Amino acid sequence: MINKGDKAVCVLCSGTEELWFQQDGATCHTARATIDLLKDAFGDRLISRFGPVNWPPRSCDLTPLDYFLWGYVKSLVYADKPQTLDHLEDNIRRVIADIRPQMLEKVIENWTSRLDYIRASRGSPMPEIIIKM
Repeated sequence: MINKGDKAVCVLCSGTEELWFQQDGATCHTARATIDLLKDAFGDRLISRFGPVNWPPRSCDLTPLDYFLWGYVKSLVYADKPQTLDHLEDNIRRVIADIRPQMLEKVIENWTSRLDYIRASRGSPMPEIIIKM
């Protein structure tokens, strides 16, 4: 939550001591004020362009939220064609809550394979990699 003044207050920061935060390199995500806010909240556990752990911009093939989560969630959220905002929000909550640790383990395995490929190929374009769930 951002106050009207220059100071930013993160209402979700309590309990983030163990969490990492990753984002892409979109300009609005890497504005100085945004990076400063995220550094305050996550310290060295920020993965972002211009953050403590640098991340390449426009790297959707390396970002699990892009190559897996958003498409997976969208396909299930809209399956019953929600007609109201409340219905849509309920679907989003349900789909996210139903994601099991085993599925996330597969995503992480796939992610590390992608990183290994990029390292070994010294940044060459990546062939299509399919996640098997």
